[in-house]
This record gives sequence, C-alpha cells and structure tokens, in this order.
Amino acid sequence: MARRAFGVAAGTVVAGAAMAIQASPALAAGMPQLDFGNKLTISQIVWLAVIFLALYLLLSRWALPQVGAVLAKRAAVIATDLEAARGAKQQADAAVAELTKATREAHATAQADIAAAVGKAKAEADAQAAALNARLDAQIAEAEQRIAVARIAALGALEQVAVATAHEVVVRLIGTPIDSGLVPQAVSAVLAERAT
Repeated sequence: MARRAFGVAAGTVVAGAAMAIQASPALAAGMPQLDFGNKLTISQIVWLAVIFLALYLLLSRWALPQVGAVLAKRAAVIATDLEAARGAKQQADAAVAELTKATREAHATAQADIAAAVGKAKAEADAQAAALNARLDAQIAEAEQRIAVARIAALGALEQVAVATAHEVVVRLIGTPIDSGLVPQAVSAVLAERAT
C-alpha cells in the first residue's frame, strides 16, 4: 500500500514537471523560478525527479520492508503475549476455583469437627451430671438413713425421757409408787397416736 502511494506520488511529480516544462512561456513572465527556458531550472527539475526516484526506490526496496518486518515481528510478539496472558488468566481462574473449593471443604470440615466436639462435650457433661446426680442421690439416701436412725434414736430417747418424766410426775401427784410397767405402755400409746 505504501509502495503504491509512493508510485502515485512519483508519477504526479514527473507529470507535473513535464507540464511545467510545456507551460514555461506563459509562466516565465510572471514567475522566474518557473522559466523552463533556463537550463538551470530544467537541470534542477531533472535532478529533483532523479532524487525523488532514488528516494522512492530506496524507501520501497529497503526501508519499507524493514519497517514491515519490524511491525510483523511486533504483531507476533503482541499475539504471543496475548496468548500467554490468556493462558495465565485461565490458570489463575482455575487456581481461584480450586482455592474456593478447598475453602468450602475446609469450612465444612471445620463445622463438622465443631459439631462433633460440641456433641462429645455435651455427652461428657451429661455423663458427669449423671454421675454427680447418682452420687448426690446416694449421699441423700445415706443422709436420710442417718436421719431416720437419728430420729428413731431420738424418739427412743424421747420415749425413755417421757416414761421417766411421766413416772416422776405421777408419783409426785399421787404420792405413792406405781407399777413401772404401766407408764411405758401409756407413753407408747400416746406417742403412737401422735405419730399417726
């Protein structure tokens, strides 16, 4: 495309020079630099065409192919870099997906471990509570037995005290000794009535 544009430009310059040479008598009166009757002006135009042609050939045969090669190489490097970037993005997306999956699995495992630990702690606490309740029940039963024994002992002592007191009171009231077997029977009957 650049060669074609250069070719068109070169053709235009040469055609313009040829027209300027043909139109020289009309332009000579107004503009001396366009006086093509002068040999110096014609040689300048010829040299202009030669230099332009040499530049055209130099650019089209040497400079433009090098520029094209550099551009092609650069396009290839850019394409390679883009492909590498796409590959890296795919790898990064895969790594993110794997990390997300691993995070979810770790979270689920942690929740399961926490639930298991809570269940175990609850079972241990229930077992300890049951053992403590059993021990407390045993202690309460033992204490109730001791209380019952103490009550029986107290009631027995109370009955003896009541018999002795009743015997003394009756002897003082009556003034004569009484049968010692009657007082315990009477006290036992009164205590049995009150217990019911």
